[in-house]
Amino acid sequence: MLKHILRVGGILVLVAIGVVVYLAWPDRARLDITAVQGSHPRITDPREQILPTVKVADVVGWAKGQTPVAAAGLRVQPFATGLDHPRWLLTLPNGDVLVAETNSPPRPGGGISAWVMHRLMDKAGAAVPSPNRITLLRDADGDGVAERRTVLIGGLNSPYGMVLLGGQLYIADTDALLRVPFTPGETRIAGKPALVVKLPGGGNHWARNVIVAPDGKSLLVSVGSSSNIADNGIEAERDRADILEVNPATRTYRIYGGGLRNPNGMAVNPVTHELWTVVNERDMLGSDLAPDYLTQVELGDHFGWPWYYWGGYPDDRVEPKNPALQEYSKRPDYALGPHVAALGLAFSDSVRLGGRWTTGAFVGEHGSWNRSPVSGYKVVFVPFAASGFPTPGAKPVDVLTGFLDPAGKARGRPVGVVADRTGALLVADDVGNAVWRVTWARQVASR
Repeated sequence: MLKHILRVGGILVLVAIGVVVYLAWPDRARLDITAVQGSHPRITDPREQILPTVKVADVVGWAKGQTPVAAAGLRVQPFATGLDHPRWLLTLPNGDVLVAETNSPPRPGGGISAWVMHRLMDKAGAAVPSPNRITLLRDADGDGVAERRTVLIGGLNSPYGMVLLGGQLYIADTDALLRVPFTPGETRIAGKPALVVKLPGGGNHWARNVIVAPDGKSLLVSVGSSSNIADNGIEAERDRADILEVNPATRTYRIYGGGLRNPNGMAVNPVTHELWTVVNERDMLGSDLAPDYLTQVELGDHFGWPWYYWGGYPDDRVEPKNPALQEYSKRPDYALGPHVAALGLAFSDSVRLGGRWTTGAFVGEHGSWNRSPVSGYKVVFVPFAASGFPTPGAKPVDVLTGFLDPAGKARGRPVGVVADRTGALLVADDVGNAVWRVTWARQVASR
């Protein structure tokens, strides 16, 4: 009897060990990434893990003379090099370009999770201290290269998004929306920025973006979640995983759209005249889930986070449940693929590259860490129809690749994308410490 009990006990222990190993084992994609892209992606059953699949490209940087690879009919050249972790871009009316040289603020706390996070950031080239400044780049002679570089303003707190409205430069720090008087043409801001509204900071997803809302008067600010799936409780996510609408006159805000785990790039669609954004979805459901996406966001929309993804698929890990929300969780318009880390967004009304690039949206994909094989690490184009929505059946088209070398190591990682004054596409590369300029092969550089 004792032998039988020991034998059964041993079997149960082996089964338990097997379950733990299965749940912690690195997960590999079972679908081609194109199956999880487009307006109707394939949504498979989740493969939950105790420990995440961690696969991120080691950073090697760009060798002298190396550049990314532009699609046929396009060419690429460095607009500016030798920057310090450039993440986001703003083109001013006079043609100057502002670049936020920035990174995550210091992350307090210790223990295994903090150590793992630091190791992951270091491997991805993101463990460097934040420069906390906005730099002005000027191409005065119109040759497509910025020959003048000045620090416009420093002493910020992990700045990211920037926008000009009513003679004020608005800056989205990680924990506040600021503004300071500014006139295009100036190369240095001496004044101290004033607080518009405080923003929730800390935790994960530190980057805050800001654009002018479709009404031309208010501002829209993106605030990512502080955790993967409200791991510290939903109260810790107050005013997070949201896009906030800020009234700059009254310095107040309301939630414009919610349930967006980590929205970053935002732009107003030139056809629908509505807000569009790219969103990073949740981790640890396997290499085929859940797709990052591009979508229109209207006032009052909710996209389901943390309880639901892709328009109502439940995430059973989240407690407490929220069954009433399921039927109201809006389905995104377009899947970009799982874990691509979509950050940058620019519509083609301002980017003039000709040919197949005339109607659609450009998306900067920073690259995955929770998928095997890796995804993203490139700039893609999503074709749009005359309706102002992605073309039915269309898949993302590569615009700028080569950020990964033949060995799978990262020369760079694209983030923000924006049109310059001539219609060329500028791409911020935070690991390559450069801004790349993509033009139509027939395009003339001068302004």
